Amino acid sequence: MTGAARGVGRKTAERYAEAGADVIVTDICSEISTLPYDLGTRADLERTADLVRDTGSEALVIPVDVRDASAVRDAVETGVDRFGHIDFLAANAGVWDSRPFADVDEALFELVIDTNLKGAWLSAKYIARQAIQHEKQASIVITSSILGQVGAAWSAHYSASKHGIIGFTKSLALELGEYGIRANVVSPTGIDTPMVEKMVESLGTEPFDRISGPVGPMNLLDGNLLDPQDVAEAHLWLASDASGAVTGAVLPIDAGMTAK
Repeated sequence: MTGAARGVGRKTAERYAEAGADVIVTDICSEISTLPYDLGTRADLERTADLVRDTGSEALVIPVDVRDASAVRDAVETGVDRFGHIDFLAANAGVWDSRPFADVDEALFELVIDTNLKGAWLSAKYIARQAIQHEKQASIVITSSILGQVGAAWSAHYSASKHGIIGFTKSLALELGEYGIRANVVSPTGIDTPMVEKMVESLGTEPFDRISGPVGPMNLLDGNLLDPQDVAEAHLWLASDASGAVTGAVLPIDAGMTAK
């Protein structure tokens, strides 16, 4: 589980554990100065591990920057050493930034693309390799966004990364199907997480007011953000045998926004 220190990642790790899975919980556990909000800490990640253990499942804590190929590879190898093989990947690590596209410098653009898209690629790469090596079926679920399906002003760099995830995952589904590995996407709208809360504190509600759906403007002030549990349940379903015939799919969790 990448991006597991809090928010959607924490809740999804907890749901996997409740369903009986042992969970490798990972997060960067450090700050990135160019982002307008704090990232999850090692203490946050340890709290996620405690919640996993409270269900009776095992938790393995590994700080990982998903932009770093060697760090991702080493985390997967450590997990395989501990558990024998890894059955599921919940690739949730991501960063968000909102500003006019002409105000995005090269370093910020690369940060968003590298974390959201490259991080998903690296995570899937090493999980798939070990599954193929151990001749095990596996499920890969990657968190995109409604902005991977539509565009929005002030979000070109973020939307590009999330659109990339969808194309990448569809391609994975076609390439890995012969090995019994499924790959799917969850595509949430605004979720009530610390990251979104900090973005509201930093930028106000304007970026959220630009994106509205049947549930109304997505901002904390109106209380219309969805619960991380909604995304966790979708992750779990796509990982489970209940969705055994589903691969290459994009599951929106958006209260009907993309139906417009």
